[in-house]
Amino acid sequence: MNKTKQMLVFVLAMGLITSFLLVGVSLLTRERILANQQAALQSAILQANDIAFTAGEVNEIFNDRIEVIELEEEGSDTPLVFFRHPASGNISFQFEGGGVWGPIIGVITLEDDFKTIVEITILEQEETPGLGGIITERAYLNNYVGAHLSESITISHDSVPGDPNYVDAITGGTRTSERFETILRTAYQRRADVWRTFAEEE
Repeated sequence: MNKTKQMLVFVLAMGLITSFLLVGVSLLTRERILANQQAALQSAILQANDIAFTAGEVNEIFNDRIEVIELEEEGSDTPLVFFRHPASGNISFQFEGGGVWGPIIGVITLEDDFKTIVEITILEQEETPGLGGIITERAYLNNYVGAHLSESITISHDSVPGDPNYVDAITGGTRTSERFETILRTAYQRRADVWRTFAEEE
């Protein structure tokens, strides 16, 4: 009986120790992941605005050169966050939505007209490599430069030459292109009126 009790105490003690270790590692890892995500976002915004930086100076240069603007969204307790480059007037914001196999998270930078795309960078995605995964490649994302982000932006294999509301879809990645179109439209719809109201009141 004593051996059984000793075994139970040992198992419980090991379980508690393991749990504490896992919680500690999780907290440390979470902080590092968040820091890496912030650095990736800041780097993308600096790059879109042609601001030189090194890995060790990302946060410092970002805070010095980019203005962070938080605006209230009606019906939400969480503000919409915009990043403005005062010298050019370019505005960036992060977007997120469901792709085919997981979330697609990225950052888009617009000119001061809040429609002309300067650059898009994908920060996270889980699309099929070689197909929908092409969405991360700069060669593909360059197709968006100069296009107009709006509620009617269309990503299609039947794009209209010269029409700034149309962008070519990913070859072999039709479903990813459709999801990405929805993500961009939704992101714009949420932010356009909020930003324009703010800009008019400045």
